[in-house]
Amino acid sequence: MVSAEVARNIVGIIGNVISFGLFLSPAPTFWRIIKAKDVEEFKPDPYLATLLNCMLWCFYGLPIVHPNSILVLTINGIGLIIESIYLVLFFIYAARNTRVRYMLGVLAIEVAFVAAVVAGVLLGAHTHEKRSMIVGILCVIFGSVMYASPLTIMGKVISTKSVEYMPFFLSLVNFLNGSCWLTYALIKFDLYITIPNGLGAVFGVIQLILYFSFYKSTPKKGKNVELPTIVTKNAVTSGKVSVTIEK
Repeated sequence: MVSAEVARNIVGIIGNVISFGLFLSPAPTFWRIIKAKDVEEFKPDPYLATLLNCMLWCFYGLPIVHPNSILVLTINGIGLIIESIYLVLFFIYAARNTRVRYMLGVLAIEVAFVAAVVAGVLLGAHTHEKRSMIVGILCVIFGSVMYASPLTIMGKVISTKSVEYMPFFLSLVNFLNGSCWLTYALIKFDLYITIPNGLGAVFGVIQLILYFSFYKSTPKKGKNVELPTIVTKNAVTSGKVSVTIEK
């Protein structure tokens, strides 16, 4: 018979794989951004929230805070690197407007906050129990924020009746990730992992329901191509005809 510890480790490994898929799921979106050289209407909120979440869970998984949490540490360390890459790409292709200033402001606050948490916990809490409790509570709060961050996109889906900016794969993996880590936390009960991932599973279900509700009403994206009627060596010298090519 498989012991609870072995079962938990197996689920944790599966959770690492699914979480890795979650971190990689925005890759098609960023490939689209790179090709278009524009972030279009995509929002940075989920990536900013996930970055903060990964930083806090990395700290939680350290042996000096919560021993025997290597699976939590490894996947969130990987996530920290991947989310940093996404945000760099977002900075590169975002227009220099209020969105960039917003991102810089949020990033500065996140880094300062995590630095203050690390210093405060290591200097003020001297047992694993106290450190786990303080960092765990923060992980619950910001883990819930990470899973709730797509609410801004979900609101856009409802108002526009279009799922163009809410990728299906991201919603699916978000649901699977929350469900798997919820199972991990329940096998050997860990309240701090249970709460945010339980919320993650619920929000994932809501996103999937929205996707299937509005998929058919999502307009097909067209590409406008202008065809000059007369072209000289240097320039177009007369009118243009606009043609729409459906993808």
